[in-house]
Amino acid sequence: MPGLSGSRHRAQLYVHRAHRLGGPCAIHVYAADAARATQVLQAADAELLRIETRYSRYRPDSIISRINASAGDGRGVEVDDETAALLDYADAAHRESEGRFDITSGVLRRAWDFREARLPSDEDLALLLPLVGWSRVEWRRPRVVLPQAGMQLDFGGFGKEYAVDRVAAGLRMHGIEHGLVDLAGDLCIVGAHPDGRPWQVGLQHPRQAGAIATLSMTAGAVASSGDYERGFVIDGQRYCHILDPRSGWPVQGLAGVSVVADQCLVAGTAATTAMLMGAEAGPQWLAGLGLPHLCITTALQTLTAPAGLFHPVGAAP
Repeated sequence: MPGLSGSRHRAQLYVHRAHRLGGPCAIHVYAADAARATQVLQAADAELLRIETRYSRYRPDSIISRINASAGDGRGVEVDDETAALLDYADAAHRESEGRFDITSGVLRRAWDFREARLPSDEDLALLLPLVGWSRVEWRRPRVVLPQAGMQLDFGGFGKEYAVDRVAAGLRMHGIEHGLVDLAGDLCIVGAHPDGRPWQVGLQHPRQAGAIATLSMTAGAVASSGDYERGFVIDGQRYCHILDPRSGWPVQGLAGVSVVADQCLVAGTAATTAMLMGAEAGPQWLAGLGLPHLCITTALQTLTAPAGLFHPVGAAP
């Protein structure tokens, strides 16, 4: 199995590293021996590949591609229970975010070329915005209908976090009591180290390599969203890949948000929604939900709650 390594210490920590769901993956487990670790980690990797196969928009045989191919045909696609649960979640996230978290907004990528650092014209966006809007989707279990040709669904806004939760649940089902699942910085803790020590988690600095803050975790999940993942700068203005579905333009005000929750899916959705809300409304919304968070403005001001949970890098412990 590629990327499997184990410590030589009595604790026997094993780590599987791979590239999954578009980014680096690291699954850490404590197991009695290498054979047991390999069995568990192979099952975990198989689950990641299953989710990627089912929900990647890049695979023509995925359920998402089937739904998108049906846009405008009036019939739609009948989906399975797992996909239906994710569509229900997307519907709830859309309502809770007042329309900001919208899984139909991926179509706006057609106007934005982040590799070439090119701004779209008003005409480009005007052609695409009529294709955006979860409220226009006809979703009645088990059938989803995209009423207009060219509309698309995209689970990219929460698919990685869903995969983290699924893999973590699978590790627990296999009897793992100490471990960590990390997909490109979105992670879930499956118990502290065997000696009780917490996992030390670093949170990405939005403007330079390395962490801006750390936190100690023995349970739960953390996910981050930021303008540093993909984007470009023109005339001093940063344009990132997180697009407001109402205007078609990138978010402004916040450079990064990290949220702690029981589930990585909830943490990731909340972090992205806060980014979409901006520097004033985003932190207030997270505080109202009672979710621990670290928000970083584009001026690199940090807003955290509760106090003492996040430790700035370089600060005294």
